[in-house]
Amino acid sequence: MKITDFPQLHAFKVDIDYNHVAEISLNRPEAINSMNSDFWAELPAIIEALEREAAARVIILSSQGQHFTAGMDLSVFDNLGRSNSDEPARAAEKSRRWILELQDTFTALENTRMPVISAIQGACIGGGVDMICATDMRFCTSNAYFNIKETALGITADVGTLQRIQNVMPSGLARELAYSSRNLGAEEALAFGFVNKVYCDQEEMLGAVRSLAAEIAAHSPMAVHGTKEMLNYSRDHSVQDSLNHMATWQSGMLQTHDIHEAMQANSEKRTPKFGNLLPRVIK
Repeated sequence: MKITDFPQLHAFKVDIDYNHVAEISLNRPEAINSMNSDFWAELPAIIEALEREAAARVIILSSQGQHFTAGMDLSVFDNLGRSNSDEPARAAEKSRRWILELQDTFTALENTRMPVISAIQGACIGGGVDMICATDMRFCTSNAYFNIKETALGITADVGTLQRIQNVMPSGLARELAYSSRNLGAEEALAFGFVNKVYCDQEEMLGAVRSLAAEIAAHSPMAVHGTKEMLNYSRDHSVQDSLNHMATWQSGMLQTHDIHEAMQANSEKRTPKFGNLLPRVIK
């Protein structure tokens, strides 16, 4: 997929503004933005296109309609194509590969060089929680609620919630929500740090989130990318390993012209001008 293909998307709408902020919006409000086959095919392709062309510095993940997402669309399970005649081990291997592909969709949000900000209104259910746990920040409206629905449906959440949620809220609360499938309301989510801030409505939330995204995008893309890289690495490694990785990373990044530009702009009392990251080589 190329950026020029974005107008033909089925599950999403993508806009890139003059601040280099890309807003990826779930665009099936008539289906409560459920995650159908188009969703799973298009989201990683959108991220790859933005990376390939270095077209954005920040991503906002939002949605159209009253609700953020109802989660996995049941039609997706039809594509697994199971047959009673399949040999059990081969059928299990096929199912495993399918789940790994779904997981990669949200891991793309975590691995992209750009910070990703979630803006959530109304219901965020099942796969929606998997998705927003892979983003850098979460903001929501006062009527938002979150539900790890899978346990109530007789399955175990398998696309990232259980692997990430304990990094973004206390373990005890994460386990309570996962075991019980109860709703987590906006104010409770804020109290426990799952979301950064709660807004009255979607319009107010999107205005604030877009302003924040523009502020981040005004900084050096090299510095922002390095910061995301280090935060993610440090989450998964020891302090000593992370410090060593930081030293290696910084030995290269200190050569950037952006440092001189930032200092020069500060002395001249003007807004610094930074170049975009180079397009990413994607095979």
